[in-house]
Amino acid sequence: MTATAPAVKLSFDAVFYYVTDLERSIAFYRDVLGLRVVSRDYVVRFDVDGVLFELVPVSQGQQVFGSGNARLCFKVEDIRRTVSQLQQRGVACSEVKSEPGGLLAFFKDPDGNELCLWQYVK
Repeated sequence: MTATAPAVKLSFDAVFYYVTDLERSIAFYRDVLGLRVVSRDYVVRFDVDGVLFELVPVSQGQQVFGSGNARLCFKVEDIRRTVSQLQQRGVACSEVKSEPGGLLAFFKDPDGNELCLWQYVK
């Protein structure tokens, strides 16, 4: 019989993106996307339906690096209307495409972090 290690105890804390210009990013997420700022110190925290989303500034002159594999995905009721609203606010969005179980569209924040919209379809 093989002994198994005890489970690692993890608790969810937050999802975050590194940003190069904190004020520009706050304006995008707060004013363009309508997210609510819940606190601000070294980082800025937004509440997205009970999930903590943070913007973390990088040092001056430092670039934002990442694999591009992680995305913040927002569930919406009417993806075409949401894409239209974002475009009216100056946000470039991809075409809406059909995927198994729903509709998907992508857009980027000021640092090029990819975000997506998802509409479930039955």
